[in-house]
Amino acid sequence: MRAAVLGKPIAHSLSPVIHRAGYLAQNLAHSYEAVEIDTDQLGSFIAGCGEDWMGVSLTMPLKVAAFGVADQLTPLAEITGTINTLVFGEQIIGYNTDVYGLVQACVESGVEGIETCSIIGSGATARSALVAARELGGQHVRLLARNSVAIAQCAQIAGQLGINITVSDSADADFENVDLVINTTPVGVADKLLADTTEVSGLLLDVVYSPWPTQLASRWIECGGTVCPGYLMLLHQAAAQYDLFTGLAAPLDQMRAALMETLRN
Repeated sequence: MRAAVLGKPIAHSLSPVIHRAGYLAQNLAHSYEAVEIDTDQLGSFIAGCGEDWMGVSLTMPLKVAAFGVADQLTPLAEITGTINTLVFGEQIIGYNTDVYGLVQACVESGVEGIETCSIIGSGATARSALVAARELGGQHVRLLARNSVAIAQCAQIAGQLGINITVSDSADADFENVDLVINTTPVGVADKLLADTTEVSGLLLDVVYSPWPTQLASRWIECGGTVCPGYLMLLHQAAAQYDLFTGLAAPLDQMRAALMETLRN
């Protein structure tokens, strides 16, 4: 059976490393590749997948475009407006495992319950972070973002979840009294965010995992906070995909070991 991660660019993806390690651990004769696909190619690629395909993982810029090929949506995919997994069968079902990945990464880092959260960014991952914050118990979220359209989408989700959301520019950020901060912006964007900050509290989950530590993560530690690396989110969301693709419980220890070995090299 076959699966793949689709996106553009895709050469940097570590998803093949994680999934293949799982197949090897459970003696499964499956394949998992990285395929560079842009939004206008997604439909034809999915249409060309035969019965030997289990499904596909999706990264940017395909997490919204996937709504055009999914026959059915899970509640998390629907509320976040984000699909990172398509599972093939009688119908193509769109899932969001990013929320699970974010929650499990926080739990593994010792944060199982929060009241306040700050989210840096307002794109697809930020929408998943909003739901993750709510699943961790968050009631108050500050969104540090500028894109008015994306902010409106996040505000709508917050309303559905019963979250009190405020929006501010990063220049007004206060990290001294927050339980959890999730950086959802690409590598380098948030590097200077803590330039004038001397003290922080709570956990920083930076979804960037390469290079690690990021400048933001290093500065967060210098200011007295704790950090959760983005590769933990990557691992746990991939494990959830593995379950969906194979119908088996993911061998998390072996998948983690393969990921960490690759990150060290």
